[in-house]
Amino acid sequence: MAIQVKLTPALEKFAEDCVADGRFGDVNEVVEASLRLLQHQEQKRQAFLQSLKDAEDEADRGEVFTLEEVMADLDAIIEAAEAHAAE
Repeated sequence: MAIQVKLTPALEKFAEDCVADGRFGDVNEVVEASLRLLQHQEQKRQAFLQSLKDAEDEADRGEVFTLEEVMADLDAIIEAAEAHAAE
């Protein structure tokens, strides 16, 4: 399936420069690489949004820690590491 893409003059020049530099065989390869990058970014965005949803769901279920609980755990870890280092 052939898809035609209309680029702005600046993007067209950029794509042609990428080809002229030898990094790509033709403008189609530049566009394909661009779409792969966009696809990768979209996958990262979706994963981030899912992690936010998962965190919200955990909070709704009461599966959260207070700052005081986290700080107490960190203090205990630091104390244990210091005690081990002193041995």
